[in-house]
Amino acid sequence: MLKRKFLLLLVFLFPMAVILSQCFSKSEAHDPRGQAYAGPETCISCHADISKSYLHMAHYIASSPASVKTVSGSFADGENVFPYNGHSEVLMTKTDSGLYQSYYVNGKKTEAARMDIAMGGVKGESYLYWNDNELFQLPVSFDNTKNHWIMSPGYDTVMASFDRMINIRCMECHASYAKTEPGRVPSFGGETIGFQKNSVILSIDCERCHGGARQHVDFQKANPDIKTAKYITNISALTREQRVDLCGTCHSGTKTENPRSIFDFKPGDKLTDFKKHAQSAGPTDLAHLDVHGDQLDMLKTSKCYISSKMDCNTCHNTHKNERGNALLFAQRCQTCHKAESHNVCKMTGKIDATILQAKCIACHMPALGTKAIVNENESVLIHTHHIAVYPDEITRVTNYLKKK
Repeated sequence: MLKRKFLLLLVFLFPMAVILSQCFSKSEAHDPRGQAYAGPETCISCHADISKSYLHMAHYIASSPASVKTVSGSFADGENVFPYNGHSEVLMTKTDSGLYQSYYVNGKKTEAARMDIAMGGVKGESYLYWNDNELFQLPVSFDNTKNHWIMSPGYDTVMASFDRMINIRCMECHASYAKTEPGRVPSFGGETIGFQKNSVILSIDCERCHGGARQHVDFQKANPDIKTAKYITNISALTREQRVDLCGTCHSGTKTENPRSIFDFKPGDKLTDFKKHAQSAGPTDLAHLDVHGDQLDMLKTSKCYISSKMDCNTCHNTHKNERGNALLFAQRCQTCHKAESHNVCKMTGKIDATILQAKCIACHMPALGTKAIVNENESVLIHTHHIAVYPDEITRVTNYLKKK
């Protein structure tokens, strides 16, 4: 009789245990980066204002699921076509199952893929699609500055290609995490790279820069009266080198000889443990640097950086969208460049001060063409972070200002 009661109790308890375990797993979702991480949604409960502002930052929109909200290009008839030549074109379409790019040759569809991930979103966007566990870039991108579809940079100008594979280096700077695994089929005798889909965390989230927040979240929830943040990296508490190294994980080019994944980088780590310069390139060799990805090395070659204690955060508020506010950035220049320091602009007094002070960036950090993003018919201009005197730019800007 006792044995029978015990068996009945087990029959009752087992399904209850399963239900409770499922509830627990849903409420305490596991972050693929490990137990030290709280997950991208957790920070919002206490940092709502910062989170709302951050939604519009380039870091946040570095990658996102492709949808009508994240893809800027038009899908309207006549505006959804990118022609390759007289007999082939790529058509962007919207269906119940998603957004697609389809390649037509002589009016016949030869290949198509869904836009699964949108990369970028400030100056332009490019799109990725999943093929099993592998990611590929689609042939057509979007130019946000000129508001039209363009050929994806570096692609064949004669025919559309759907076979450019995305590697871990792309994801390291456009996502918060992605775990690699072998791809479906070896290519050219080598192993292809795939990604565990459930490991991919799109966007650059809070913990990418501040480190794992699980201990911080647990402590602050248990001690709501303690307002000083515990167990989380305060960026201002890092040394200057540690701060620029953190930004340099993505803003110092692709470099060669990456011995470790940038996803393993934690605030306070040394960038040189993760990225190595090519032997032919150094931080003072501007010929090997590019305005698109080498902002940190560009900055380090600048007299402003060498002669001061400035770092990336001196000019950039990574929590607030200040994009395009030239006057605000110029005002930050003037915290050092002022009359009492005897290092004001030489055009001071020659041109109206109100107009002049808004042109610091245009003169001393001009928008230059990038070597990293190349398109046959489009030029991508990005402000260089090598702060210097550019005579041609100064002449152009001052001539413009004198006409004002």
